[in-house]
Amino acid sequence: MDSMLRKRIALRRKMHIVRAHTISKSLKLKLEAFKREYSNLMAIKREYLKLMQQMKMPNKVVEVQKVGQGFHVRVNCEKGTDRLVTILEAFDEMGLNVQQARVSCSNVFALEAIAAAAQDHALDVKEVTKALLRTIEKKGGEATH
Repeated sequence: MDSMLRKRIALRRKMHIVRAHTISKSLKLKLEAFKREYSNLMAIKREYLKLMQQMKMPNKVVEVQKVGQGFHVRVNCEKGTDRLVTILEAFDEMGLNVQQARVSCSNVFALEAIAAAAQDHALDVKEVTKALLRTIEKKGGEATH
């Protein structure tokens, strides 16, 4: 009877050791899977940051082309408060009437517009470009007055 009890205790100890060993291996496998997933996520993060750096556009880009009596204008710059308002005010001060415009503010501020010059205003591409550059260079999109 005493030997049966000892055998039972020994068997339980062995079972406990086997369970602990099995749980230990299982946890090691899960830990390795987490480490792999973590390293994959870090690689994705590095790639994302690399792409975001490549996407960064120059601070200010203004392209103006003469089209008939008006201008085709493209503006790309960093987002700022009231960017659209200040650019439209600059158009107004130059005597340009916006006929068509497309604006995007997803990553950067981007404006593409077709503006017609009033008949009493004679503007050239350089004047329009300089005026728009001055407008977007103002901190926080301050008013152009």
